[in-house]
Amino acid sequence: MTSIARQIIYGITAVVGVIATWYYNILFITEHGGFSLSQFLQATNANAAASSISKDILVTVFAFLFWSYFEARELKMRHWWLYVVATFVIALAFTFPLFLLMRERKLASNLRDAAAS
Repeated sequence: MTSIARQIIYGITAVVGVIATWYYNILFITEHGGFSLSQFLQATNANAAASSISKDILVTVFAFLFWSYFEARELKMRHWWLYVVATFVIALAFTFPLFLLMRERKLASNLRDAAAS
């Protein structure tokens, strides 16, 4: 698979990730007459299934941020901290594929620079 194809897939996944999560975030906000972090966190533990998924995502967030920090440093990707903010403000379902898209672009750029040298 080419780098361009991967970039397209990562970009589409990021868009789907923000739409899919924010649809439900907007429903939550509408149902509760605004956003309350305490109510939101309480809802993530409403039952065993919700608790399982929320803990699964929490561990995945930690692993993603840990890995992406060192990957961004190694590739000299700038503004890594924006992925941290976006993960908690928007969604991991958006941030993770966005990081993969930007990583793929950086790798392609590095290959072009190496070939030009």
